[in-house]
Amino acid sequence: MVVMAETEKTTDQPTGRKVDGQQARLSLARKAGAVSKPYQATMKRVEAAGAQRRDCVIAVGGGVNTKIHCGGDGAPWIVNQVAEKFGASATSPIDFYPVSESLSAAAGIAGPEGPKAWLQQQQARLKQNRVSQVLAHLRAHPEPEDIEDSHAPVPAGERYISHRLPYLDYQSALAADLPIGSGEIESGHRCVIQARLKLSGAGWKPNHADALLALRRVRANGQWQAYWDDLGQAAA
Repeated sequence: MVVMAETEKTTDQPTGRKVDGQQARLSLARKAGAVSKPYQATMKRVEAAGAQRRDCVIAVGGGVNTKIHCGGDGAPWIVNQVAEKFGASATSPIDFYPVSESLSAAAGIAGPEGPKAWLQQQQARLKQNRVSQVLAHLRAHPEPEDIEDSHAPVPAGERYISHRLPYLDYQSALAADLPIGSGEIESGHRCVIQARLKLSGAGWKPNHADALLALRRVRANGQWQAYWDDLGQAAA
């Protein structure tokens, strides 16, 4: 989230500065076994982010018949854009961390023999696509009756996993030496977006933030000098 600022005066803020948050969406692609990875970033709607993700894939040589591994945090807009832009050639596994996190809260109840050992056991099962065993183990340890279902970690973990079954094929990803985490994109968020747009006290107008993101992307992609050279030639 990037802090947005508008200059119109509001009745509840005498200074006239209204602050709100808006998502900055980052995409990158990397060919299997390669190091370089082009970035794209936007403050615009999810359709623009989906188009940028497709552009990143094209930039690394992806085509119609390319098998595409699109990791994400399971947000519906990411899953929908992957399906729309890449169709059946793409898979959308959920980052392993939030799936594990959904189980960690339940470990104290479902794993009374030892929460850490229990969580590691469930993580191993997930990586072997033995999701049904994970769900069965959760269902075998109901919460106390005096705890509301909406606040109970075991049912919450079961719901989180059971609602995302099509996106938990970690075994195939690991067998193909593909990532099951989103460390690369999280790192990109820090160095491309947060290092400049999330400075203390900073607030942005959407069009200004989007323009700055374009420059940040050019720099991150190693195109900084070429960009200014092209501008100079165009102005000559």
